[in-house]
Amino acid sequence: MIDANMILNKMKNQKINYDNVLQKMIQQWQQETDKPKILLHTCCAPCSTYTLEFMCQYAEVTIFFSNSNIYPKNEYLRRLHEQKRFVEQFNEQTNHHVQLIIDDYRPNEFTKMVIDQDLAKEKEGGARCSACFNMRLDLVAQKAQELGYDYFGSALTISPKKNAAQINQIGLDIQKIYGTHYLPSDFKKNKGYERSIQMCKEYNIFRQCYCGCVFAAKQQGCDFKQINQEAKIYLAHSSISLD
Repeated sequence: MIDANMILNKMKNQKINYDNVLQKMIQQWQQETDKPKILLHTCCAPCSTYTLEFMCQYAEVTIFFSNSNIYPKNEYLRRLHEQKRFVEQFNEQTNHHVQLIIDDYRPNEFTKMVIDQDLAKEKEGGARCSACFNMRLDLVAQKAQELGYDYFGSALTISPKKNAAQINQIGLDIQKIYGTHYLPSDFKKNKGYERSIQMCKEYNIFRQCYCGCVFAAKQQGCDFKQINQEAKIYLAHSSISLD
């Protein structure tokens, strides 16, 4: 397996382009006979669209849906439903075999972490987001080690609202703890974000209006009563089991 740090060490004293790092890793994979196995964290179906389309060309990818930060529960279930529906349709249309692993929903653990670290009033993109990335990347690394995946990573870097350098640095730090390798990425590059929007239209995927946590949503003035009601209606008409 390729340790991204070997590539990064050659890029000292220059601004790191994590998409270039990933491309260099892919070039090395293509010289091998077996495709690497990657456990890729995803926060929602929209973020997984182009990410899967791109990565499935070069690797065996499993999606890890681990998002205890999402509030309220019905909104979490709506996003999970969309993720599962997209994976099934993506596999059907592309003949890929992406699997979906669903982590337990533990919102109290996320809330406790935020409160204990005094992060409730942090602005979106600040220390609370960093702690959230750390919590979820740590969980995917644990699962990747447990199940024997070659790499762990995240589709979060497809969002222009997320700091890809921050996410990648957290992933590289977490790699030091586990027996698996981190997959650097910046999936919004090469018009990846634009392609994700196009794919959402093609697959008729719901695009949420806020990242997920109650703290950021309150700062944005989100109407939880309306969000919860819309999610309930959506779930009542869904046809896919979440078991």
